[in-house]
Amino acid sequence: MLEIMSAADESWMQRALELAERGRGAVEPNPLVGAVVVRDGVAVGEGWHERFGGPHAEVVALAAAGAAARGATLYVTLEPCCHHGKTPPCTDAILHAGIGRVVAAMADPFPQVAGQGAALLRQRGLVVDVGLLEAGARRLNAPYLKLLTVGRPYVHAKWAMTLDGKIATCAGESKWITGEAARRRAHEIRGRVDAIVVGIGTVLADDPELTARPAGPRTALRVVLDSRARLPAGSRLAANTAAVPVLVAVADRADPADQGRLRECGCEVLPLPAEAGRPAVNALLDELGRRRLTNVLVEGGAEVLGSFLDARAVDEVHIFMAPRLVGGARAPTAVAGQGIARLADAVCAAEVSVETLGQDVYVHGRVSTPPAV
Repeated sequence: MLEIMSAADESWMQRALELAERGRGAVEPNPLVGAVVVRDGVAVGEGWHERFGGPHAEVVALAAAGAAARGATLYVTLEPCCHHGKTPPCTDAILHAGIGRVVAAMADPFPQVAGQGAALLRQRGLVVDVGLLEAGARRLNAPYLKLLTVGRPYVHAKWAMTLDGKIATCAGESKWITGEAARRRAHEIRGRVDAIVVGIGTVLADDPELTARPAGPRTALRVVLDSRARLPAGSRLAANTAAVPVLVAVADRADPADQGRLRECGCEVLPLPAEAGRPAVNALLDELGRRRLTNVLVEGGAEVLGSFLDARAVDEVHIFMAPRLVGGARAPTAVAGQGIARLADAVCAAEVSVETLGQDVYVHGRVSTPPAV
């Protein structure tokens, strides 16, 4: 139960949320968690979950506080765990440290916690408040919550385009629409995700590597939607499968000989049911969820991006827009697919931010899908 919180409580929780963000890309599929130990109005210890398998935020903050933790308040962005996983229960560390009060932003829906951590601490005499800045905590851990509750990864859609919405000229030229600053940001995003998805058309046209340069905290699985198993053995994707894995999602009726050729190149081949002639989006996401991939970045081309939007599978968008106009009815636009007939059915972006990167503009937002009617 959440009691009336003070401005100081909110300030300390906001600090915990800021600390939690530092773990993005390094802790998944675990949640991002930050913690602050406060005594007599002063922070005596801080911490965040820094890497998967490493100490949890509460343990780091309590270690930093030392003896000053006794009788103090612990602010943490997620309910403390009470089970043995890769690390011992955080509730044990909290009790051992002598914390007097715990304020958690939200309950942890993970089945082995799910209110049990807060209940255990209350049984041992601690004051426990849950729900302070919960909306912010849920935004922070939207990918974790989606994987846990739906069994599918959180989907980021990314593209670069001109002011008139083109991703290439009528002759197919696309390098480079945006400048270096925008491309650096795109590589930063790549370095924080578990998989990067493109279509075979993009591979045949651009021969991309689909790696983060410089490398980020994660090395993404490279996924190619290739219904007929056409990925060239001489492509840059197929050339370094030993260093960075490649998953080729094919239609379940793809030629077995072509599938075998890809396997000989070191690619993993995943036959999936077909929709509109290409591997089904939701079947792919179900498989990636079974592998506990938390964040997936869809980079295109237009038909692939359109298929994910048609499936209402996009959670977040990253759009890089260059101050150029290229025109041309045959020049491809960023998103194809079936599209919608009524504006009321449009996929809308919320919490939109706009940032200037060199001469380009970066638009980022979370997707809000209208309810079915």
